[in-house]
Amino acid sequence: MTDPTPVSTTATTLHVGGASPYDVVVGTDLAGHLPALVGDAAERVALVVDTRLQPYADALVETLGEREVLVFAVPEGEECKSVEVAAEIWNALGEEGFTRSDAVVTLGGGATTDLGGFVAATWLRGVRVVHVPTTLLAMVDAAVGGKTAVNTDAGKNLVGAFHEPAGVLCDLSYLRTLAGEELVSGLAEVIKCGFIADPEILRLAESVEPGTLDVDDPVLRELVERAIRVKIDVVVDDLRETGGRDGHPGREVLNYGHTLGHAIEAVSGYSIRHGEAVSLGCVYVAELARLEGRIGPELVQRHRDVLGRFGLPTGMTGPSFEDVLAVMRVDKKTRGSQLRFVVLDDVARPAVLAGPSEDNLRAAYAALELGDEAPDQP
Repeated sequence: MTDPTPVSTTATTLHVGGASPYDVVVGTDLAGHLPALVGDAAERVALVVDTRLQPYADALVETLGEREVLVFAVPEGEECKSVEVAAEIWNALGEEGFTRSDAVVTLGGGATTDLGGFVAATWLRGVRVVHVPTTLLAMVDAAVGGKTAVNTDAGKNLVGAFHEPAGVLCDLSYLRTLAGEELVSGLAEVIKCGFIADPEILRLAESVEPGTLDVDDPVLRELVERAIRVKIDVVVDDLRETGGRDGHPGREVLNYGHTLGHAIEAVSGYSIRHGEAVSLGCVYVAELARLEGRIGPELVQRHRDVLGRFGLPTGMTGPSFEDVLAVMRVDKKTRGSQLRFVVLDDVARPAVLAGPSEDNLRAAYAALELGDEAPDQP
């Protein structure tokens, strides 16, 4: 695991190595770090901000001093992640003479981060970008690792690019802006990291009292930092998802629970929160691994227990299996006609399951619909 380096009493710096190294700073009141990350060369900054967070943009603009700041307020949630919204920003950047030495800053959740990163990756074939994530989900997932994307009618994140940021400021103060269910939604990605890589995350999640977990709880900060370290370790070793070593899935492991999760999001018209969909996806692949004889029912139940204790969904009734299967077939991990899932052989022992039978895919979905009444044996 990457060791954190304290830089002050309130901030921790986690370093991301590789060809384009950068730092992820975790703490509170971090706006003062922004000018250095943007860089002295940038005369203009494009600030891509979730429209709900415009009141918080002024403080960031103030820290940027004499630079010209172009503020782009974009729709909330997945609605902003479209080629049409990206094109509006591209056109405005062209009109303003935005150059390769200028920079993009994102302020918002995972969708805003994905969109702003995609704009930065594609404008003039790549300009500097700094992410200021404001949700737990964005802090532990979207802001770190350089994946950028927009959605299409065919599915989520199918159009995108790899473009690493110049830095990430995970200011925990922004978590106070979240409704309780949004904070809970982000915990699904944190708990996912526990299952795929860091069992201590699971221990913390199973021992903390859910009702007391808030921004001021040191356990939440430890969970955030541990989840970010998991992602750093994975992306440094396999930035472009070309494959891991010694049987490890590589960056693909971060998609644990996401194949079904993304399908549920798409079929529902993104009316379900990403973390809620990932929670369902994690239970689904646990059931699938059980049916394939890779894990026992007790580990499936652990998924249900640790996710469920925070109020995350572990069972559902909703879209038909045929509808979600059709979307899963265009998932990024699919190879030809063969579906691929990240599964577990045990906690922190991930693997890729390629081409499971449709009978098992269907049975795992049926178990998800049954919820806690799912059978103990295949």
